[in-house]
Amino acid sequence: MLIFELSIILLASKLAGELSLKLQQPAVLGKLLIGIVLGPSLLGLITNTAVLEEISQIGVILLMFIAGLETDMDEFKRSGKASAYVGVAGIIFPSLLGFLAGWWVGMSTMEAVFLGLLLSATSVSISVQALKEMGQLKSREGATILGAAVIDDVLVIVALAFVMSLSGGDVNLGMVVLKKAAFFAIAIAAAWKLVPWILRKFAPLRVTETVVSAGLIICFIYAYFAEYAGVAAIIGAYIAGVAISMTSYKHEVFEKVETIGYAIFVPVFFTLIGVKVTFDGVASHLGLIIGLSVIAIVTKLFGSAIGARAAGFGWRSALAVGSAMVSRGEVALIIAAIGQEAGLLADEMFAVIVLVVLITTIATPPMMKLFFKAPDQANDPLRHESTSARQTADCDEEK
Repeated sequence: MLIFELSIILLASKLAGELSLKLQQPAVLGKLLIGIVLGPSLLGLITNTAVLEEISQIGVILLMFIAGLETDMDEFKRSGKASAYVGVAGIIFPSLLGFLAGWWVGMSTMEAVFLGLLLSATSVSISVQALKEMGQLKSREGATILGAAVIDDVLVIVALAFVMSLSGGDVNLGMVVLKKAAFFAIAIAAAWKLVPWILRKFAPLRVTETVVSAGLIICFIYAYFAEYAGVAAIIGAYIAGVAISMTSYKHEVFEKVETIGYAIFVPVFFTLIGVKVTFDGVASHLGLIIGLSVIAIVTKLFGSAIGARAAGFGWRSALAVGSAMVSRGEVALIIAAIGQEAGLLADEMFAVIVLVVLITTIATPPMMKLFFKAPDQANDPLRHESTSARQTADCDEEK
C-alpha cells in the first residue's frame, strides 16, 4: 500500500505543480491543493499513515537544510537588524489581535493569551519553496525572512513556556531558556570547528557518496538536538545547512541532497499537508474559521511588513517579506497540540485551528507571487541600493 501511495503522491504532485505554474502561481500551491484532492476529504486515495508522516518530516527537514546550503552569509549578516524587526513585529500584532479574538469568543484570559501566541507562530518551509521558485532565496528579502523565522520561533517557544508555567503546567522557564541558549551556542561552535572537520574526515573514505552522507548526518543530528532543546527541528536543519555552506563541500552536498529531497521526500511533505485536511464540522464553525484566518493573515502580513519598513525596506519589498511570514505550518500545529494537551485549547477549537493553519499555508504562495512580482526598483531605494552594492562587489572581485 505504501508503494502505491508514494507513486500516486509523486505523480500527482508533479502534475499539479506544473498546472499551477501554467496558471502563473508557484508550483508549491498546486502540490498543497492536490493533497486535499487525494486525501480522505475527497478521493480518499491517500491516508495520513505513520510512515508517510515520518517521510514528510524528513522532507521538511531536507527542505530547510537545502535552504541553509543556499544561504548567502554576507547577505544574511547584513539582514540581521531587519530580521529582528520583522520577527518581533510579526509576533506583537498577531498576539494582540489573537488575544482580543479569544476574549471576544468567550475564552478565559490564559486561553486567549495562548491563542494569540499560537497565531504568532511562523513556519517558512512553504515560503522557502516559493522563494526558490521565484529566484529570491538569496535576495535581501529572502535572508531577512529566514533570519526572522529563527527569531520568531525562539521568541514564541520561550513565550509559550512562560504561559505554560503561569497556567499551572509543570514547566521550568529558566531551564527552557537555558536549553535553547545552550543549543544555539553549541550549534554555532560546532558549525565553526566540528562540521568542517567531520566533512574533511569523511571525504577520503573509499566508499560511495561519503561527503553527502556526512552532510545528511550533520543535518539530522542538528535537527534532532534542536527538537530536543525545544527549538523546531527545521531550525536545526537550517543551521546545519548554513554551517556546510561555509565549507568547500557546499556544492557537492547541495546538488546531491536537492536530488534526494525533491525526488521523494519534499513532495510527500507538501502533499501530506493537504491530506490531513478534514471538513467535518466546518459548517458549524465557519464564521470563527473565517474570522481567525483573516486575523492570522492580516496581522502577520502587515505586522511583519511594518517591521521590514522600519528596517528600511520599500513598501513593496516589506509586503513581500510580510507575505512570506504568513504561513503557520507545522510549527503552529505543534504548539496547538501542546495547548490541547495542557487544557489551554479545547478539542473543538483545535479542529478550527488546523483549518486556519491550512488556510494561511495555502494563501502564502499566491501572496508572495503578487508582492515579489516585478517590483518597481526605481521606487524601492533599498532594493536599488542593495543591487548596486552587489554589482559593485562583483566588479571588485573581477578586478
